[in-house]
Amino acid sequence: MSYAKKLGLAVAVTAFSVAMVTGPADAKRVKWKLHSAWGAAVPHLGTSGVRWAKNIGRMSDGKFTVKFFEPGALIPANEGFDATSKGSIDAAWTTAGYDVGKYPALAFFTAVPFGPSMGEFFAWKKFGGGDKIQQRIYAKHGIQQMDCFAIGPETSGWFKNEIKELDQLRGMKMRFFGLGARVMQKIGVSTQLLAGGDIFPALEKGVIDATEFSMPAMDIKYGFYQIAKNNYFPGWHQQVSVSQLLMNKKKFDGLSDANKALVEVGCGDAIHHTYAETEYVNPFAMVEMGEKYGVVTRRWRDDQLAVFEKAWNSVVEEDSKKDPLFKEVNESYAAFRKAYAKWGSAQALASTYLK
Repeated sequence: MSYAKKLGLAVAVTAFSVAMVTGPADAKRVKWKLHSAWGAAVPHLGTSGVRWAKNIGRMSDGKFTVKFFEPGALIPANEGFDATSKGSIDAAWTTAGYDVGKYPALAFFTAVPFGPSMGEFFAWKKFGGGDKIQQRIYAKHGIQQMDCFAIGPETSGWFKNEIKELDQLRGMKMRFFGLGARVMQKIGVSTQLLAGGDIFPALEKGVIDATEFSMPAMDIKYGFYQIAKNNYFPGWHQQVSVSQLLMNKKKFDGLSDANKALVEVGCGDAIHHTYAETEYVNPFAMVEMGEKYGVVTRRWRDDQLAVFEKAWNSVVEEDSKKDPLFKEVNESYAAFRKAYAKWGSAQALASTYLK
C-alpha cells in the first residue's frame, strides 16, 4: 500500500473515531424553551426563573441549557398549562393558581386563605400527600409538575380610599388571586384574575377599582401606588405562596437521570433562595413605599378578618359539595393540619413576653 493510501486510511479512521466520540456527546446536549408567566425583571417571580435557568446551565457545564422567554414571547402569560401539555413549549415557570380554569382545586397548591407557614405547608405537600394529588392532576394532561419557588406573605389589597367598613367592598371590581378570590366574591366583590402586567392599565382605565398582586418589592415595580395609596395587611389569603415548574412529560421522561436530578436540585435551591429573598427585601420595600411614594399601610381589624375567615369556611363547605376533587384536596390538607396542630401549638411563641 502506498504512503498516500496509508495516510488517507489513517485520516479516515481518525475522523470516524472522532465522530464516534463527539457524536453521542453532542446528541446528549439538551436545549429547552422556558415560558415564564412573569417578566425577567419582576422581583422574585421573574428573577427566580432566570436564576433557575442559569443554574441548570452551570450545573450541567453547558450541556443542558434552558432559554428564558418573557410573557407573550411564546404564549400569553397565564397559558403555560395548555402549551406544556401539547409540547409546544418544553416548560413553564408559573403557578397552580393560574390553572383554576381547568381545576378550581389547583389553587390549594399555591396558597390557602388563613393557611399555614411555609414549614407546615411544605410538610403537607412533600410528605402529607399534597404533591401526590397535584402531580396526578397534571400527569393526566401529559405534564410533569414540580414545586420550584416560594415566596412569603403578601399584602391583601391596594385601594384608592380607606376601607373603614367591609360594606364598602360590596360591588367593587377587584383583581384577586386564587382561593382568596372566592372569599371576596362571598362578601360581594366582583373579582377577575389578571396577569401582573395587565393590572396597572386596568386600574388606570377603571376596569377594576382595586387590586391585590403580591408583596411590596413586586408591587412597587408595577406602580400600583400611583393610583391606589392604601395598602392593606395582613395577607390573609396568601401567607405563603408556592409556585411551580411545569414540564412536558415526554420531554422530562426523555432526560437522563443526571439531568432530572439537575432539575430537582435546581428547584430545591430556588425554593430556598426565593423565600429567603422575599423575607429579606420586603421590610425595606415597605418602608420605601411609605417614605418615597406616600403609601399608607393599613391593617384589617380583627372583626374584619373574622368576616373573611367565616366566608372562607363557607367557600370550603360549598365547593367541597359540588367538586369532588376540591373535596379530596381539602380533606387531605385539613387532616394534615389537624395532625400538625398539637406540634404547632406546643411550639407557638408570641412576638414577645416582656412587659
